[in-house]
Amino acid sequence: MLLTLSLFGASFLAATILPFSSEAALVGALQEGLSPTTALLAASSGNLLAIILNYALGYFLYEKMHTKLHTSKTGKKAYKWGHRYGYYALLLSWLPIIGDPLTIVAGLVRLNFWYFLLIAGSLRVLRYYLIIISF
Repeated sequence: MLLTLSLFGASFLAATILPFSSEAALVGALQEGLSPTTALLAASSGNLLAIILNYALGYFLYEKMHTKLHTSKTGKKAYKWGHRYGYYALLLSWLPIIGDPLTIVAGLVRLNFWYFLLIAGSLRVLRYYLIIISF
């Protein structure tokens, strides 16, 4: 149980801006004998919960940045770009370093939450699945 909770926590932290490797934690948990199914569920649920939190942070940041986004030329352009290419950019959200900020930006530009979760969430679960089957 402790191993499962540790993997959940590591996967949650890894999906925030903190520099943390959920992949290493996943492999470590598998090496310690955690079942692949439990490992997939723990890592995926921790990571999914964190990207939902990231989206919510971005969503609420919009309230603070609304005026700046819509009154400056650069802000308008960035917001428009986010809507035009945001879903495509989410295809990169599983990558280290750039992926987690993309989940915040998705909330900031108010991408549809369910599409966001479908794209970013499924890619993260797929990443863990591929690590598990290659282990």
